Amino acid sequence: MARQITLLGLGRMGRAVAARLTARGHDVTTWTRSGGGTAGTPAAAVASADVVVLCLYDAAACAAVLDEVAGHLPPGAVVVNTATVGPQEAATLAQQVATTGARYLHAPVLGSTSAAASGGLTVLAGGDPGGAAPVLVDLGDVLACGDAAQAAAAKLVANGVLAGAALTVRDGLVRAARLDLPTDLALDVLERTALGALVRAKRDRLATGSADPGERPGADFTAAALGKDVALLAAALAPTASDADIAALMTPAEADPAVLAPLHDYAAGHATGDSSYHRRAFLPTAHVEGLREGRFTSWTLEEYCALFTGSPAPDEAARWRRVDQVSVTGTTGTATMTLHHGPDVFTDSFVLLRVDGAWRIANKTYHRA
Repeated sequence: MARQITLLGLGRMGRAVAARLTARGHDVTTWTRSGGGTAGTPAAAVASADVVVLCLYDAAACAAVLDEVAGHLPPGAVVVNTATVGPQEAATLAQQVATTGARYLHAPVLGSTSAAASGGLTVLAGGDPGGAAPVLVDLGDVLACGDAAQAAAAKLVANGVLAGAALTVRDGLVRAARLDLPTDLALDVLERTALGALVRAKRDRLATGSADPGERPGADFTAAALGKDVALLAAALAPTASDADIAALMTPAEADPAVLAPLHDYAAGHATGDSSYHRRAFLPTAHVEGLREGRFTSWTLEEYCALFTGSPAPDEAARWRRVDQVSVTGTTGTATMTLHHGPDVFTDSFVLLRVDGAWRIANKTYHRA
């Protein structure tokens, strides 16, 4: 059933959604804050709309646009918000729309602009679609996700997995290069793994190295947008610890905080260059051992701490660290971490001991790639 649709926001996804809905026979009016669209003002755009679709970047943009149309939404109109926002932000936007007499449906989508153009999106619907149901069906598969906050949370979970998968593909290509596998062969192999769908979708860019928008315009989903979504996920997972070290976000939620404490201190020592974190993380008898330029090296804790200057590395903003595994049996445990430090990737392996009720690192070995 054709509907009178107003689409607010004409970025990459907005343009693709507008084209898809027009092709499905809906009467689509468009407006964008940067100029353009078929309506001159947001008020004029929504005046006769059955369904108002928001294709905007973040919650702040959604709130600003909703303020502009608040007194002009027809009674009974359904506001469908496809933006990726935090769960609390989605709940707040729902309340903002409720004061206008319109209905709110939070409906972020899974899929790229090409999926939008072909009607292949997955729509995470938070709320009752009501009169917007035919519009959602024309965009793709509709998955009921409870209320607005739950739909927002579902999208953050999905994009968190996407971010992790992208980094895993990168790790795979790094390993392939170190093992002298040609890029095409490495991609053939990765396509046959659990990450196959992502590799296939991005293979042309991966094979040619044309991820830079200057080399190939029209990115389906920019790195900046994914970074914004991961930040929303981090804030939603740790809303009361926004001033804590980022190491608190690098570990499984079910891990024992006491076991993780020395690993967090260890990461903080690298991030700040302050060796006092390492003295707190390690037992005084600990050694740090590995190969440097092919030769076995064993440092005492004091020798290791002497390597740190007291200041962060110049490229600290681009570095990242991840706890990969923690295993505990009684008073002993093991852990591994991956550290991306500029061109170097370190794999650190730890032996952990609980001494006098506190967990410490007894020894560390490392591999540098």
